[in-house]
Amino acid sequence: MAPRAEGGLGPLWALGGVVLGTACQLQQVELWAAWAYAACGLGAGCLALPGARRYRLLWLMAGALLGWGLTGARAVAYQGGALDPVWQARDVQVVGRVASLPQLDEQSERFEFVLESAQHEGRPLALPRRVQLSWWALSPERRVVAGERWAFTVRLRRPHGLFNQHGFDRELWWWERGLLAVAQVRDGPSGAAPKRLGMTPWHPIEWARQQWVQRIEHRVPSVREAGLLAALAVGDQNAIAADDWTLFRITGVAHLMSISGLHITGFAWLATALLGWGWRRAGRHWPALLLRWPAPGVANWGGLLLAVVYAGLAGWGVPAQRTVCMLAVAVALRASARQWPWPVAWLAVLGVVVVLDPWAMLQAGFWLSFVAVALLMLSPQPAMVQGVALWRRAPAALGRMVAEQSRLTLALAPLTLLLFGQASVVGLLANLLAIPWVTLVLTPLSLLGAVLPWAWDAAAWAAGVLLAALSPLAQWPMAQLVRPVVPWPMGAMAVFGAALAVMRWPMSWRVAGVLLALPALLWSPPRPAPGQFEVLALDVGQGSAVLVRTAGHSLLYDTGPRWGPTSNAGERVVVPALQARGEVPDMVVVSHRDSDHAGGSAAVAAAWPQARWWSSFDEDPARRCVAGQRWQWDGVSFEVLHPYAQDHAQARLSTNAMSCVLRVSAGERAAWLSGDLDADREVRLALARPDLRADLLVAPHHGSRTSSHPALLNVLQPSLTIVQSGHLNRFGHPAPVVLQRYSERGIRWVNTPDCGAARWRSDRPEVIDCDRLRLRRYWNAPGRGLVGRGGPALAMLEAGEPSP
Repeated sequence: MAPRAEGGLGPLWALGGVVLGTACQLQQVELWAAWAYAACGLGAGCLALPGARRYRLLWLMAGALLGWGLTGARAVAYQGGALDPVWQARDVQVVGRVASLPQLDEQSERFEFVLESAQHEGRPLALPRRVQLSWWALSPERRVVAGERWAFTVRLRRPHGLFNQHGFDRELWWWERGLLAVAQVRDGPSGAAPKRLGMTPWHPIEWARQQWVQRIEHRVPSVREAGLLAALAVGDQNAIAADDWTLFRITGVAHLMSISGLHITGFAWLATALLGWGWRRAGRHWPALLLRWPAPGVANWGGLLLAVVYAGLAGWGVPAQRTVCMLAVAVALRASARQWPWPVAWLAVLGVVVVLDPWAMLQAGFWLSFVAVALLMLSPQPAMVQGVALWRRAPAALGRMVAEQSRLTLALAPLTLLLFGQASVVGLLANLLAIPWVTLVLTPLSLLGAVLPWAWDAAAWAAGVLLAALSPLAQWPMAQLVRPVVPWPMGAMAVFGAALAVMRWPMSWRVAGVLLALPALLWSPPRPAPGQFEVLALDVGQGSAVLVRTAGHSLLYDTGPRWGPTSNAGERVVVPALQARGEVPDMVVVSHRDSDHAGGSAAVAAAWPQARWWSSFDEDPARRCVAGQRWQWDGVSFEVLHPYAQDHAQARLSTNAMSCVLRVSAGERAAWLSGDLDADREVRLALARPDLRADLLVAPHHGSRTSSHPALLNVLQPSLTIVQSGHLNRFGHPAPVVLQRYSERGIRWVNTPDCGAARWRSDRPEVIDCDRLRLRRYWNAPGRGLVGRGGPALAMLEAGEPSP
């Protein structure tokens, strides 16, 4: 018989079950029918009948069924409003409201848009109510304002992002915000010009946030300082420059660069104190106020209400939600003269946040917030010493702060490695400097500027001081520890072990904690065996980036596209993907200078300056790829087949015609990478080397009709092809004529928009492992497996196979 739920702890077990059931539902690949989730809710009600309430296990099961059912039902309701595929890539006319703080992104502006009406050729349409719009070729006089009503001609598509293991899940980001369609404003001869229809009273909080940001930008001339002030005042994290985010990440203070739980708690404490003081002052003139509404109650509930408003201005992120819920529990307990043990309060807040936003459990900030709070609650708090001067207490308080921050930094390091694959070595020192400065100086000045604009001048100075203090720390050797992302069971064990190691508990427990954490720090992903190799084609959109791994070496072929002046796939996709796998490229080969292949080169070179570089356009002859270059790594042969030495002397050749062609082989297995080589030179290579074969072909020029010539396909006789292209790209890649060539020869192919990152191994040449098929969840766009003459192919991944 299951143990009884004694002492009224049954609801606590049920709350834990809700969290567990929600976490399990988030692992579903496909959603069930709505009635199945309703049945889960009915089952939860049956388990919670009076006769069953005495047993903890039944409480836990009831909560799990309830969490699973509620989350699934919400997901079904979300999915029911998805965009009909028939309206993808078609122009429609919409009228609606700007519903978010607009985000400037180089030449474009992105914002959420609530549709009020939609039509196509005069016929009304049923579209998702909330979409994300992007407006390019923006000018300052055309910036939208939150709450405005606009008429646009837009081109819609279903949310579809890049899909790489350990990469950012943009589709989840859209899903969590209820954005079931994304669109681009058509501002040209093909559609009616955008038209502003006036201001509405909707979305006042977003309007206030935007006005606040614009006032800061107008007052503070420096873009860096203004962006930091906007992030701290209204949670506009997009305002912080990418280089500054890198600085904050290396120094471990990124958690401070938005409205965090610490800021909201301090604001609530200040608001409570001011309200209590003001109410008592008012009571001197109207004593009836204090009799009807006592000052402590007014101060506590008023401070909570102001904290909710402040959290709304912050964008209502997970730290804000957690802090507001924790404050609400504290105020409610104080009002009812009750006291809960900290695990009960912690679990109650956790459950409330999960019920409000189930998909928050998939955010790194969720786990960092709640684990940090649990560690702080586990630490013994010293008793307050009365009657001692502040200057005498200050050294002891400073020592406690250093000790507390040290324990927190060390305990969260494994969790940071698990979530991001990196942890700051200088984070302890940086946080000791930044926490008091940001909390006591920079944030209050950023808020005070809304009333006294001169405070923003002082805040900008304080921001400059902070940036100047952090920059030398980020430049220290080994300022950041970068490790492969470990499997989650090993990572969870390391997080638990780190918590044991830093607590003031018996030494045997702390030593055990260190031993539990060590495997995660020493772990490395499995590599190919000697004489074997692996090819990983990353999903970088309309571009190319391919990693080749052997037993002890790795080569990166192309670095991904450049998306804008400050945005590229090298920084956003390639470097994080390689670091998460523990890769340090020995060599980087850039096929040619086009931005869709070389756009991420600067980011890759900054991450691995020791790598050897070859390309078809370098001015240094020693760094050029030339036909005839050969080498071996771990029993795997590499050979450059193009361009020829004389090609480098011909200035009239196109960049595509100069593409570096690389063949990688091990025994009878080979892979062929040829950038954007054109058909004429493919024919020349085929005639010059008719003996060459390749099991895997990375489609030349993303499947363009100007490449993949029949002569080359007949010589290589590949069985598999990976096409790296962008979703619904404007070039129409891969071209139908090329796919027809593949089909006629029985060549099966995958396209990265459908497959995500694609992995091929020489010891299993008949299989391509697709990240989108293996790791997909129900909010992700569906993928498909290999396609060939016989239609959809066999299963992509054998059961139980490990993947680094």
